[in-house]
Amino acid sequence: MPPKEMPPAMPLTDMTCKRSKPKEKPYKMADGGGMYLEIMPNGSKYWRLKYRFQDFEKRLALGVYPEISLADARNRREAARKQLANGIDPSADKQEKKKAALLNAKNTFEALAREWHEKNIARWSEKTANDTLYRLETYVFPDIGKIPVRDLTPPRLLETIRKIEARPAFDIARRMRSVCEQVFAYGIGTGRADRNIAADLKGTLEAFKRGHFKAISTDQIPEFLGALKKNDARLFPQTIRATTLLMLTFVRTSELIQSTWDEIDLKKAVWEIPAERMKMRKPHTVPLFRQAIKILQEQREHTRLFNTNYVFPSQIKPRKPMSNGTILGAIKRLGYGGIMTGHGFRKLAMSTIKERLGYRHEVPDRQLAHGHRDALAAAYDDSQFIQERTKMMQEWADYLDGARENR
Repeated sequence: MPPKEMPPAMPLTDMTCKRSKPKEKPYKMADGGGMYLEIMPNGSKYWRLKYRFQDFEKRLALGVYPEISLADARNRREAARKQLANGIDPSADKQEKKKAALLNAKNTFEALAREWHEKNIARWSEKTANDTLYRLETYVFPDIGKIPVRDLTPPRLLETIRKIEARPAFDIARRMRSVCEQVFAYGIGTGRADRNIAADLKGTLEAFKRGHFKAISTDQIPEFLGALKKNDARLFPQTIRATTLLMLTFVRTSELIQSTWDEIDLKKAVWEIPAERMKMRKPHTVPLFRQAIKILQEQREHTRLFNTNYVFPSQIKPRKPMSNGTILGAIKRLGYGGIMTGHGFRKLAMSTIKERLGYRHEVPDRQLAHGHRDALAAAYDDSQFIQERTKMMQEWADYLDGARENR
């Protein structure tokens, strides 16, 4: 009498999987189609798929029970069988996707942007390099820096850029879109990005036409100085010193907040700004006067508490300079938002010094470090009017003191 044939294995049920108990050695519970549940001595349960590919027997991990249910495991089995039917090894495909996902996770926008920045430092001035990185760290990285480059979409990037517009900072928003476009172009060239989504944002930003920077009038100086002295806005002492010194010296905001102590000689009463930090790429001398020296001495005592060389360090990160928006924010809190800017101090100084102190245009213009509009004049006129500017700056500071006291 021939032996009885063993009945085929019955497909598993959720109850069978749930009730399975561990034994001294691992054992398997078949479901069919090469799939089984392997129960380990420690109680762990793993879905596996046994299959053959190019005459080799292989196994594919389908997940852990009960996180992966019986139904989910069967769906994964069928997906793997379809791959086999198309000549694809499921195990090899899974490993490639895992590697790609790991690489994608490492290729965040911040990582790519920092690499792009590092590659371009040699061809930039120090100011351009510092400004570009500062803006990325301030406006972009906190929002999308940790997102893998390939996961970013045009709407997501546009959301970040529009947050900059809303500050409002239209010029910076447009600059950051351009920077992001360069970062994505670098990503495409190095195989980390497939598409330049920043280029897709052209035409999506607010129309913006650069105009004159807003500034208060000469007659409004006493009121502004009174508000700064009263300080109902409760500004930090460092912010008050920075705003006052910006008004006194009328340098550009970036030139002030990025200044370092090695540029300033209080004994010789001079501040030498190096060419790489100047817009016109020429070194600039700022004569220091009594009021400026007093402010800088106070600020020197303040910065001794920090391990920094910046004259006006960030309150939060002292090894970095004060934020570009600190002084503008202070002006707004003083009640002058929309009618005054940090850059507006330059316009205010030029007009007041010419009208009230009687200086000819060339002297305050040199203090502003403007470039010559005429190419021939730029080639031959290298005069700096240091003596006149030194006298003018003291008179300007005294004029402001008088305006404050006589308001």
